[in-house]
Amino acid sequence: QVQLVESGGGRVQPGGSLRLSCAASGTGSIFSPYTMGWYRQAPGKQRELVARITGAGYINYVDSVRGRFIISRDNAKNTVNLQMNSLKPEDTAVYFCNTVTTRFSWGPGTQVTVSS
Repeated sequence: QVQLVESGGGRVQPGGSLRLSCAASGTGSIFSPYTMGWYRQAPGKQRELVARITGAGYINYVDSVRGRFIISRDNAKNTVNLQMNSLKPEDTAVYFCNTVTTRFSWGPGTQVTVSS
């Protein structure tokens, strides 16, 4: 069973940056067949998909993060990363990774708090 583990969260001031990473347990190219995504869930809100990347490297973002977040992947290492720049208080949430069809069980997520 694949386990996802997110890391890299923390508390930053508005305008700051964080780099999130998602790793999968197991051997072989676990992520390579799938379009991977980063999701976030703010308190009292539904989980939303904010960035996605296909196996071929095609990328899409929701409007609220476009131009500030950068998603990338390394299929050989079974990792998916999210570089977050120019962070805003409204980016505060728990961040998760998964396939865009939520193929795997959810990991614990990583908390991102943007506050002065």
